[in-house]
Amino acid sequence: MSGIESGARCFRLVLEYDGAGFEGWQHQAGARPARTVQGVLLEAASVLGRGGARLRGAGRTDAGVHAEGQVASLAFATELAPERLQAALNARLPQDLAVVECRPAPPGWDALRAAVAKHYRYRIWNGPRKSPLRQGRWAHFPVPLDTARMAAAARDCVGRLDFAAMQAAGSDVRTTVRTLSRLEVSGAGGGEVVLDVEGEGFLRHMVRNLAGTLAEIGRGRFEVSEMAAILASGDRGRAGPTAPAQGLTLVRVWDDLSPRGSAPT
Repeated sequence: MSGIESGARCFRLVLEYDGAGFEGWQHQAGARPARTVQGVLLEAASVLGRGGARLRGAGRTDAGVHAEGQVASLAFATELAPERLQAALNARLPQDLAVVECRPAPPGWDALRAAVAKHYRYRIWNGPRKSPLRQGRWAHFPVPLDTARMAAAARDCVGRLDFAAMQAAGSDVRTTVRTLSRLEVSGAGGGEVVLDVEGEGFLRHMVRNLAGTLAEIGRGRFEVSEMAAILASGDRGRAGPTAPAQGLTLVRVWDDLSPRGSAPT
């Protein structure tokens, strides 16, 4: 990702991918590097431009996590127009990764720094038996869930709060305070249950830990009132388990180049 030629152009990409075959977003160096979204996309871009390329994502999705609207900045030297570049990249990308939008961006534009909010969706299949057609995109929770209880507890997570209790162990961040503008639970127990989460930024595994905790409330293992107490404690050990990765999708990223429509407030 170094050695960018002078005169390199910058592009804003919107990506869709099935996370099942990727070890997350972040490129990993080594003799036998893991298959990552960033690494696969850089490999495709390397044959289309001169010199090196720089690729930054608006967020680092974990292994197994999907995206419908991941945003990335791609900077490299190429004469291709955005629509030609999109077609050329897609022709070289595997079936589980696609560029769904490609637009020019200002020099030096960085998707990570430009992101102002994200929308994640967590999908739960709550049927008593597994569903082969949902297996790749839904997490299976066979115990019946009370979605009214989950929705009530979710309201205690909206606002500017300390989400230390929802952060994966070993994370290194300056602050665990984040702002959620939306956490809604839809659907009915025994069927498809969906969690929609929007906020300015997220801690590692934060959405999956929220989903796991809300599921514990939905199955009656925690009281509704315990969500506020868990957050106030800052203790990861008091929260529910980390929900499986395959249920999580990054739906949308808002940034300073987003099309019409402001970020959630």
